[in-house]
Amino acid sequence: MSSLTPEELRKVELNRLKAKARQRQREHLESSSEPNANQKRPLEVSPATSKSPTRPESSKPLKRDSRLGSYFEYDLSKMVNSKGGFLVEDGKEADEDMRTKERQRERERAMQNVEPPIYLDPTLNAKCRDCQTIDIDYTFRKVFGCLVCNTCKEKYPEKYSLLTKTECKEDYLLTDPELRDRELLPHLLKANPHKSTFANMMLFLRYQVEDFAWKKWGSPEALDAEWERRVEEKKKKKSKKFEESLRDLRRRTREGIWQRRKNQEHQHVFGTAHRTEGGHDRQTCHECGFTVDVEII
Repeated sequence: MSSLTPEELRKVELNRLKAKARQRQREHLESSSEPNANQKRPLEVSPATSKSPTRPESSKPLKRDSRLGSYFEYDLSKMVNSKGGFLVEDGKEADEDMRTKERQRERERAMQNVEPPIYLDPTLNAKCRDCQTIDIDYTFRKVFGCLVCNTCKEKYPEKYSLLTKTECKEDYLLTDPELRDRELLPHLLKANPHKSTFANMMLFLRYQVEDFAWKKWGSPEALDAEWERRVEEKKKKKSKKFEESLRDLRRRTREGIWQRRKNQEHQHVFGTAHRTEGGHDRQTCHECGFTVDVEII
């Protein structure tokens, strides 16, 4: 009798099956690499057109032996074509989309910094609108269409400083659709300083924003009046909200006081009824001595 345990017998059988599978694979490779009579390697025949001489066409394909161990299964319905020669799962698609968007933002920022050539003929070169020098900022020229040099940018910040989208909305009362329209207000894209994965920061040229705001509201005085009106409206809404919360607090306070008073009211605790000299049944509260006549049925 064999002294091996069932677990050991299972391992021996599994090793035997694996060895037979490796042996069949080696024999197949040796037969396919063997040269023919012309000393040339035979052409490979596609599995769809080849017919195995050892297995008839009507026979069913062999099932995989479960004792060979586990294998990986992929659900192709959940796989996505990455357009890069491989498939990715749904969970990895979001990461790939994020990386694609980040590369797109980097390309947009890089396209803004492409400088045009300088001509030998000085009359063909663009000049600064303030000092007439040819040493202009090509980023401002390409993005904003503004011919200005770096010296004039620092010298006149009231005209050439950059404003964020938040400043344009709060100080000049402009809307998102107006700020996103490049034909109305061109903007410069820069990496977000808070986090690189956030959307690019939009910067606007001050004098262009002011010119557009004066046209929209009529004049600087009209813009100031609208800004004050909105500030007053915000104060009224805030005051109204505070009053509503105060009334609600008072109501809840009154309800709490009434509930505490109700809970503090005395509850009589009557004892057993006893008969008086007049023949009436009476109960007495043990705490306050209050008596009440009762009728025992």
